Amino acid sequence: MTRGVSEVIATIMLNSIATAIIAYLLQPGKLGELQQGGTLVSTKPLPTSSYFFTIDAGPAGELWGFIVIAAIVGVAYWFLLGRTRFGFDLRTVGQSESAAAASGVSVKKMIATSMVISGAVAGLIGMPTLLNDSHQFSNDFPAGIGFTGIAIALLGRNHPIGIALGALLWGFLERTTNHLEFQGYDKEILGVIQGVIVLCVVIAYEVVRRYGLKRQQQRVGAELAAQARAPQTKQEVAG
Repeated sequence: MTRGVSEVIATIMLNSIATAIIAYLLQPGKLGELQQGGTLVSTKPLPTSSYFFTIDAGPAGELWGFIVIAAIVGVAYWFLLGRTRFGFDLRTVGQSESAAAASGVSVKKMIATSMVISGAVAGLIGMPTLLNDSHQFSNDFPAGIGFTGIAIALLGRNHPIGIALGALLWGFLERTTNHLEFQGYDKEILGVIQGVIVLCVVIAYEVVRRYGLKRQQQRVGAELAAQARAPQTKQEVAG
């Protein structure tokens, strides 16, 4: 932030550091334990009192109870960004740092605060698997789910409802992978479908944004032209 380095690039590079720290702590003799077979290293299982509840979904199976936490976080996200001064300042910094600084907002403070909050929320992504399924962290814990969250946020345009719909679509695609294999399709087709969806949505958003900007410029130009013609019309009437 102070050296002119993009916070996005910096945090992505920090993933390697975080991965190395986790790998170090997960070694046998530290926080990790070597399981039977000698291939899986994991932490000690969580006590049963920490297990999260499940919701009976009938023939569809069980629904992890952490979805309630996800809904609460979504509502809190909507309220924080859309109904508070902090959210307004944060959106202002995101749209124009110079305008935010001119209005008295500390840009560096807002960036640092948003990184801390977003990092804490991103950490919740792995909690459903940890508290509802594996109940321990191991070297086969699902990887890349943070980047999946970024893709879903792009699909939903950072709006809570859009993110929820994008998550449902992503979950549906993930669950259909096994069925595709039974039908003779390669499971890699899922990644292709997801990539095409994200690419198409991003392009569509950009086209709509540019079209809206062009229409706005045309409207402003027409209003200015009308204002410029008004004095001339008055002079002609007076003459």
